[in-house]
Amino acid sequence: MKRIYTIFFLMLALSLQGLSQNPGTPYFQQLVPEKANKEFQFLAFFINQGVASNFYPQNEFLRGQVIGRLFGANSTTTSDTATALYLEQRIIPFFIYQPSLFDGKAILRASFEIDWTYGDASYGVGGNLGSAISADQVNIQTQNIELELIPKTGWAVNIGLQRMFDTPFNPYRTLFDKMTQSAYRLAYYGTDAAGITIRHDRDFGRYKLGFYKYYENDIFRDDDVNMFEFMADRSLSPLWKLGVSANYVRDRASGKGGVSILGQGLNSLLADHNGTFKFKFGPVPYKADIVWLGTYFSRNLDLMADPISVTGFFNYNLGRADVLKSGNWEKGASIGGFGANLKGIYRYGQTTEDIVKLDLLYTSGDKDGLDDKKYSGVMTANTWGGPGAIFISSGAYILMPHGNVVNRFTPAISDISNMGYGLSAATTTLSKAFVPHKFIGRLGGALAFANVKPSAGGYHIGTEANMALVYNPGTYMSIEWHTAHMWLGNFYDSADQRYSAPINGGTPGQRPVNPWTSFLVFKWLMF
Repeated sequence: MKRIYTIFFLMLALSLQGLSQNPGTPYFQQLVPEKANKEFQFLAFFINQGVASNFYPQNEFLRGQVIGRLFGANSTTTSDTATALYLEQRIIPFFIYQPSLFDGKAILRASFEIDWTYGDASYGVGGNLGSAISADQVNIQTQNIELELIPKTGWAVNIGLQRMFDTPFNPYRTLFDKMTQSAYRLAYYGTDAAGITIRHDRDFGRYKLGFYKYYENDIFRDDDVNMFEFMADRSLSPLWKLGVSANYVRDRASGKGGVSILGQGLNSLLADHNGTFKFKFGPVPYKADIVWLGTYFSRNLDLMADPISVTGFFNYNLGRADVLKSGNWEKGASIGGFGANLKGIYRYGQTTEDIVKLDLLYTSGDKDGLDDKKYSGVMTANTWGGPGAIFISSGAYILMPHGNVVNRFTPAISDISNMGYGLSAATTTLSKAFVPHKFIGRLGGALAFANVKPSAGGYHIGTEANMALVYNPGTYMSIEWHTAHMWLGNFYDSADQRYSAPINGGTPGQRPVNPWTSFLVFKWLMF
């Protein structure tokens, strides 16, 4: 009998072992899948930095995010006695769902943003805060929720809250650095907006059609702000590409909506913060139709074919704004201005970090405001968004925007219009990879002039010197130290506020203290 039991249990054990190894058994397939589930993906960008600088906002209520022009309406100023010292952190997580049911032709992406300055607040509600002791802040911010449909190879339809960038490349399939170096380099449009875009990538070019809703006021009234775009480029040769673009903004909101109490649009308080030209129509309704027509080119954009890269753009904005007075629509201002950029890079060494770069930027200015009912300067999405355009690839840190920011985005020139005074700027960078792809050093300089002289001031905006050391311990992970100092020019002797908030913060004839900054950064793009 014992022998029979032994044989029985041995056969049972063998049968269970065979069952567990049988790939055709549904029960065990569910518990131990043959391969990992690839339908869900997670990516994230993490940045943590410690900052020392002599510029900061004076308004005690601005303790979360501070955006806009240095010395502008955001109350930022410089000091020769006080030093701002703080730590800040950001994470931008991406959640991607690509169901196998649709064979990769439908993708849902969601990205969020969580920022704070160490020790700022806890047990509250609000973005850009939440790291004081005990934490527990409701602070997550929705950045993108968009669906990408791929009806056919080379085509992509993006629907929802998505990237609105002024380059033709798909922002979800292109590294961010390339977006900042191609077409208009985010100088005109560089933010997020709800809309629909259609892209077609071909063998020798690509094009993009887009519609974005800047603001939906009353849904039963014609009082919205909409933007329509078209971009196309084509390879003329293995090295050269040429592109064209057209954008149209139809603004019927009369300054309503937008960023918090600042509003948005031509005559809003947002202009004083962002450093754009403010159309001082007063508290009357307006309607505006604005068009941007542009062209851009590149030679050897990725620096792979040979050591020389050249890029550039030209963009002309034109249009008209009418105001309602005594029940009739009257001309408020005609619009006509342009911006141009030319950038050259020479790669003298082994990597794309062994380079010398020269970057030139010119934007037209306006000499008399709206006295002649004409604005002859540049307009960007900074008129409607905060920020709506980010020219962060020039190589400057203080004079013009830089990308290593979390909660404080306050350059001297935060919009390429320079409040309507226009801009002539040059930046240069010398970069050297001491250990290829591992240890990199950079030296840079920047110089800028206004094209229109403000009252009681001069043309020279400022001169900047900067440097950086970068160590890459792993793939898409870096530890960086940056420092910069800017010498303010006689442009800041002026308290002129014809076009925006007072240039130098409001003290006539007194130039502010020169700004400086130094910061240590840890960054990691994880996937």
